[in-house]
Order: sequence, then C-alpha cells, then structure tokens
Amino acid sequence: MKGFETHLLPLLQPPPSSFSPELSNGYLPQRQGVNNLKSANFHPRSSPSMLKLFSSSAASRAHHLTPAIRTGASSVESPLLKALSHFTGLNRRSNSLGGGGRRVFFCSDNASDAAAAEAEAKAAESDSDGSESKSSSAIVPTNPRPEDCLTVLALPVAHRPLFPGFYMPIYVKDPKVLAALQESRRRQAPYAGAFLLKDDPSSTDSSSSTDVEKNINELKGKDLLKRLHEVGTLAQISSIQGDQVILVGHRRLRITEMVSEEPLTVKVDHLKDKPFDMDDDVIKATSFEVISTLRDVLKTSSLWRDHVQTYTQHIGEFTYPRLADFGAAICGANKHQAQEVLEELDVHKRLRLTLELMKKEREISKIQETIAKAIEEKISGEQRRYLLNEQLKAIKKELGVETDDKSALSEKFKERIDPNKEKIPAHVLQVIEEELTKLQLLEASSSEFNVTRNYLDWLTILPWGNYSDENFDVVRAQQILDEDHYGLSDVKERILEFIAVGRLRGTSQGKIICLSGPPGVGKTSIGRSIARALNRKFFRFSVGGLADVAEIKGHRRTYVGAMPGKMVQCLKSVGTANPLVLIDEIDKLGRGHAGDPASALLELLDPEQNANFLDHYLDVTIDLSKVLFVCTANVIDMIPNPLLDRMEVISIAGYITDEKVHIARDYLEKSARGDCGIKPEQVEVSDAALLSLIENYCREAGVRNLQKQIEKIYRKIALKLVREGVVPEEPAVAVDTEEAEIVTKLDVESTENNSVPVAKEPKEEAQNEKTSVEKVMIDESNLADYVGKPVFHAEKIYEPTPVGVVMGLAWTSMGGSTLYIETTVVEEGEGKGCLNVTGQLGDVMKESAQIAHTVARKIMLEKEPENQFFANSKLHLHVPAGATPKDGPSAGCTMITSLLSLAMKKPVQKDLAMTGEVTLTGRILPIGGVKEKTIAARRSQVKTIIFPEANRRDFEELAENVKEGLDVHFVDDYKKIFDLAFVSDNKQQD
Repeated sequence: MKGFETHLLPLLQPPPSSFSPELSNGYLPQRQGVNNLKSANFHPRSSPSMLKLFSSSAASRAHHLTPAIRTGASSVESPLLKALSHFTGLNRRSNSLGGGGRRVFFCSDNASDAAAAEAEAKAAESDSDGSESKSSSAIVPTNPRPEDCLTVLALPVAHRPLFPGFYMPIYVKDPKVLAALQESRRRQAPYAGAFLLKDDPSSTDSSSSTDVEKNINELKGKDLLKRLHEVGTLAQISSIQGDQVILVGHRRLRITEMVSEEPLTVKVDHLKDKPFDMDDDVIKATSFEVISTLRDVLKTSSLWRDHVQTYTQHIGEFTYPRLADFGAAICGANKHQAQEVLEELDVHKRLRLTLELMKKEREISKIQETIAKAIEEKISGEQRRYLLNEQLKAIKKELGVETDDKSALSEKFKERIDPNKEKIPAHVLQVIEEELTKLQLLEASSSEFNVTRNYLDWLTILPWGNYSDENFDVVRAQQILDEDHYGLSDVKERILEFIAVGRLRGTSQGKIICLSGPPGVGKTSIGRSIARALNRKFFRFSVGGLADVAEIKGHRRTYVGAMPGKMVQCLKSVGTANPLVLIDEIDKLGRGHAGDPASALLELLDPEQNANFLDHYLDVTIDLSKVLFVCTANVIDMIPNPLLDRMEVISIAGYITDEKVHIARDYLEKSARGDCGIKPEQVEVSDAALLSLIENYCREAGVRNLQKQIEKIYRKIALKLVREGVVPEEPAVAVDTEEAEIVTKLDVESTENNSVPVAKEPKEEAQNEKTSVEKVMIDESNLADYVGKPVFHAEKIYEPTPVGVVMGLAWTSMGGSTLYIETTVVEEGEGKGCLNVTGQLGDVMKESAQIAHTVARKIMLEKEPENQFFANSKLHLHVPAGATPKDGPSAGCTMITSLLSLAMKKPVQKDLAMTGEVTLTGRILPIGGVKEKTIAARRSQVKTIIFPEANRRDFEELAENVKEGLDVHFVDDYKKIFDLAFVSDNKQQD
C-alpha cells in the first residue's frame, strides 16, 4: 500500500441548504471549498466524493494534482489523516514528514507559499474548535447511538440503494410516515431504514418513474414488506423540507420481522463485514486496481470529475470496505448490481464486484469519448466549410466576380428570353416579368422562392416561336422512307401527301395520324423515319398503362414535387415548337383514381383545341398546332370513340412471305451481321434457308421474331468462327484517318507508275486463306442446327378435303390464319335433327352456326326435296384448334358449305377457301382483314378464294405480288358459292 496517500484523499464538505430534485442518486453539482472544514455542524455530502488522483512518478505529478506539505503548529493530527495513515501505513513515514505535528493538505496545483500558508492557517483554526472538531465525525452525534436502533421505519427506495456515507433525497407522500419521521427527529433519534424496492412482476420495462412512485405510495404494510429487499441501510434523517426527506447512509441492516404495518416498522439486525486480513496481498492488489481504474475513468469522464469534486466522506477510518462502497455508489451500475454490492459482506468479493462495475464504466467512458470526438470533428468540419463558403462569397461579391443568387438567377432568365422576346406571346411575357419581380422580393431560404425559381426555369426554357426548317422535297423524303422501311406504301404515301401540301402552302400544319396493326410491323420505327424525312425533331413517349391525368396535363404548382406534363417536357427536350411526337401504345391507356388520361388526350390531339393547350403547371396556353402527332395501336377497337374520331387511322397489315424475304435480306441480315462483327464473305444464308425460316419459324404478321431468329443464327456463327480460330487473337491496331488516306494514295500512285507490288506478310496471307476457307453456309438442311426444330407446321391438314370439311379464313391480331370447319353425323333417327358446336366458339360464332344450319336446311329442301338429312340427323360441328378462342360472323358461309357437303356426301373443290357473313335469306355480307386472309391463303397453297362482293375494292387495292396466282371469286348470294364449291363429278375428275 506504499504511496496510497498520493492516490486518494476525500475532502470534507458541508451540506447545502437545499437539495435539487434531480439529485435522486445523492449527487451534488457544486463544491463549497476547503475553508468550510472549520464548521462544527457539517454533514457528509450525498454526491460522490472528490478523489485526488496522483501518479507516483515525477512526470505525472506535473499533469495531476500535487500535494503541498506544510508543518503545522498544532500537535493534534487530523482524524482524516489518522484514518488514512492507519489504512496506508503513513504512520511508518511520519518521521520523514516532520513528526506528529505535521499536517498534509492537497491542492489542485503547485501552490505558492502564501497559498500554502493560508491553507495551514485555516487548518489550524479548524483544529482549535474543540472536541467536536477533533473527532471530525461526519455524522451528527445523536442519542441513542445508531447501533442502538433495533426498530426503525422502513422507507422504500425505488431506483438505487443507499450506500453508507452517501446522501439521498426521497419524497414521502404518506402523511403518517412523514409525521413519524418528524417525530423521530424531535426525539433525538433521527434514524430510519432505507430498503431497495423489488421489481413489480406485473410492470413492464417501459413503465415511467412517475408510475413507479405512484405504485410505491399505494403499497402498505405486508404488501410493502414483501416488495422490499431484506438488506438495506440505516439512514440518519438529515433534514425534512416539505415532503422531501434527506437521508445519510450509516451502516448495513437486515430485516428480521415486522413490528407494525402503518407506518411500516420493522426489527433489524446490524450487519458487520466479515473479518479480513488488511495485509493480504490479494485485497491490496484489488484495491489498487480499483483506484487505477477510477483514475482512468476520471481522465475521460467529465461527469465523474464533477461528482468527485463535490464528494465528502469522513466517517472514521478510510478502509477497504468503504473504498468498495465508494466505487459502487458513484458508478452507473443498475440497481440490481448495486444491491448485490450492498448485500455482500465479504470485503474481497465486494471489492471484486466494484472492480467489475468500474471496468464496465471505463469501457463506456471510452466509447462515449470516441463518439463525442467523432461528432465534434464532424460539426467542426461542417462549420469550417460553411464559414469558408461565406467568406468566399463575400470576397467574390467585393471583387465583382459574382453577384448574389437572386441577381444571378434573374440575369440567367433574362438572357434566355432576350433573343426571342418578340416571338414570345404577350400573355406569357407578362407572366415571366411578374414572376421575376416576385423572385426579387422573396427570401432565398423560403420555400416559395424555390417554387418561383422552378416555374421561371420552365417558362423561359421553352422554345417559344422556334421552329425547325422542314424538308419539302418529296423525292428526298421518298428516298429516306425507302431506306428505312420496305413496303408500308400507305404510310409513305400519306407522309408524301403531307409534304406536298406543305410545299404548296409554304407552311405545314400539325396532324394526328394513328398507325394500327399487329406487333412487329414497324409502327414505332416508322415514326423516327418520318421525322428524319421531314427534318423534324423526334420525341417518343408511351402511354401504355398510363392512369394519371397529370402525366398529360401536368401537376398543380401547389403540390410538392410538381412537374409539367409530357408535352411541355417534350418541347424542352427537343428545343423546337414543331417536333414529331410519337405517342406509343395509345390503345392501352389505363384509367385510375387520378382521372381518365384518354379524356385528357382529347384536348392534346384535337386540331381545333391544341393551338391553346393549357398545362396545369405552366398555367399559360401553348401552341401545339404545328406538332405532328403519330400514334400507334395494335387494335383500334380499344381506343375510345371520341379520341379515335380525332385521328386519321392508317392500317398496317402483316407482311407476306416475299416482303419478309426482302426485309430480311436488305435490313435484318445486315444489321445482325454488323452487330455480331461478322464480315459478309464469312457467311452465306441461302434463299431456301431464309424461306424455310419464315414459313416454319416466323409466321407472325410482323418481323420482330424474324429479327430475333436471324440474330440467333449469327450469334451461333460468331461462336463457331471464334472456336475455329478464324478471328485473330491480336486486336486490330487503330490507324489515323489522314495516315490511312496517305497510304491509300501512295498505293494508287505506285500502281499507276507500274511499281513493283509490295509482298504481303506470310501470316497475313495465311490468315486470308483461312478466312476464305472457313466460310459458313446456312441452307435448309442445317437450319435446324442454329434455330432448333420448326415451330409451325403446315396449316393444310387435309389433302384432299374430305366430306363435311371446308377451309375458312380468319383474322387474328398476329395476321391472317386458315381454319377448318368440320361436321359429322352423331346419330340418325326420325325427328332427331339438331346441331351441337364445339371449338371454344364465341357467342357471335355460335349464332352463325345456328343461322348456317337453318340456311343449309332451306337449301337442301330446294335442291333435294326428298332428302330429310337435316330433319333426322343429329350433327356435331367442330372448329379446330380447340384451345384457341374464336369469334366473329365471317365463318357463316363456310359452315353452310360444310353442312351441305355432309348432307350431299360430296367434298368441296380442291384448294378452296372462303369467308363471308351470311344472313337467313342467304345474302353474303362484307368482312374485314382482306389482306391478312389473302396472305394466309397463299401460305396454305390455296388456289381459289371466295370473298363477298362488297370486298372487291379492298382486294383490288392489294399489291400485285399478293394477288398473283390466286383465283378470286366475289359473291353476294350463297347460291353462287354452292355452284363454285360443289362441282359435278365429271369436272372434278378432270
């Protein structure tokens, strides 16, 4: 224990006149000073004691508190020094310090002689105060003595136990208990027992301190006794102010039995520490580790330093047990851990428990210091950056390099509108000027400032009156359209008409064109080609699934994050007021709680209204009359009628096989070859392979799937070439363009001058030879190796057509298709005539079957009156494939022919297909999809087609390559179909 006196010395403090309610754990925030030691009526403070921690080395003394030793006149030793000497062995060194008459004082720095003399004088004055001062007891003498108190009032403590030598303020709400405490003070027996309250099993962890105090006040008698810990502290009642009672801990108690219930009075036993050896090395080492840990905590924790500065403890000898109590009392342990220390009577175990708690406290202090340092560095960095930015702004403003934000914004907006000020409409210019004036009056930090700035940004960036120069050259436009797309004559003709009208008028007007057709026919890509042909800016946005009107009309500026609609964004993006706007998937508009976008498009796509289109965000009208709108749709039936009425619809049917071959050769194959890095001389795809690819893999109306299959072929070819080593490993060296031109020129000149040709490298010749040898051939025989097995098979499943089966023509969203109508007899019997239909037919097609059954029965009565087939036969009509839904009226004539073929037991003419709606009187009505149905018939090698007379004009408008090789008949009555379908046996044999 050598040197212990330089580590720990508590300073005695007088009690304050009043205690703050916040000091629920007995800690006091201020220090009164050493000069109050002379007071005879002092009380020990309830806050943690002030520890003076010193290092034994000379270097650490320069940074920590150092003792200033002076010799006093009195020979009476301070009880504090006597207790400390007893604990640390200081009495063995008394001679070296000047004998028994020497006094030791500690100050916070190396005090001067005057300060030391003043401290010595005050100590001498304190020693001359009489017997009370000589005893230096921190406990006010009472009669009876504390050890004589065997029956005490039991006071519950809610948050932490009271340790001997510490103050604790408590609040007593029970008038009877408060009166009993006051009576004890008057009888010179101011003692009570402070016992920690056990946790309530029914309470939760989130219960507040107010709820806990309320529960304490409700506990009485035996209920309160059950909730109290057996071991507590004998406490002296220091003062009573209202309902606040200040307690000072003395010694440990244990409850033995209850004396009375209200107020709760119990019998107690005074507990003493178990005997221990003060010279035991383990105890000494443990105590020094406690002191060392406490010193480390004091270096990092300002909270503990404040506590220690105000702590006073001077109760007899300063021993190991009191050191353990002191550490446990001032650390931040929970009440259960503190109660465990209080209940422990083995000094060594108590020191170990205290050491564990203080080690945890040290770790917490380190973490707290790390967090505080990180936050402080972050805050200081941000403050420094802010100050530097403000200084930089001030310097730039003084030098005239930069103006303030509002002036800079105003100048930027004015620079935008000045070049086109005469083109901006007057009402728009007025709004801009008003908003600029408003911007100058607003504070830059206000939210309205940002709204106004964004509004001006949109108003001034729009291309008011700026139009791109259009191309009115019809020939050039025709070349551009033919370069990008094969076929699509209707669309190209309409665009050329638009250009011709613009050239004659000298100016162009906006139009609304709707391209409808199956997927993959080029509706979207044609829009970009039209924009290039017209020399207009191109902007595309899709409205598929759009359910918010604000996407079209914009948001109100009152909303957070408000933005203009798509058209205003389009004008800002393209920078001209006459772009080509492609509105994709207009037939897939949604409708939600935010309104109906289809109704919002009415104003946008109406030529009479879009000259004054009003966006909700801008709140000023915009002229969109020069904009060319091109819409795309798969099925126009899904477009609302009012919207469809405002558009000029151009139908794009599917491509026939010949057109697909041209598109694949001229467009798709070149694009796929370039994307895969393959040279034309390395691959050859035969016409037979390309035709087989189209017929067996890509029968769709469009060419999107054909493009995917061609890309698949070229990817596999690229992999094959790389595996065979055709492509050199070394990357090609980049050559400057000018240098390449010079080399080419020199080569040409050398050739003209009949110079000796330069010999090529052997490696280059070998490479060229290898490349030419490794040419990949794709034909019909090895096509399946690249694209797999055929997807489609021949639609013509009957050769020749049997009795009761007739081929019809149908239209689908993917183009045209052939389908068969099959009829057979289920059973025959007198009066059993009926018809059953299958094939997943729709309501319209089921009605057509009933009409066909009636018409066929009528025709049989006319042709063969004696034939009672329909009256006595139960028939079954089926339309394969059964998994495909089918509907529509155009199969009426095909059904009648199938029924008559079964009734007359005659097959129809070979390679015949027909389509047309039939009435009950036998009239043939027009149908739709003539081109698609014609293409489907050619694909199935049909030679003869029967169309309604009303569709003659539609067929004549088809291209010659579509009509070539077909024998087409146009009929208006079913009798003509009967004559064409059922030929005589002799003619059929011929």
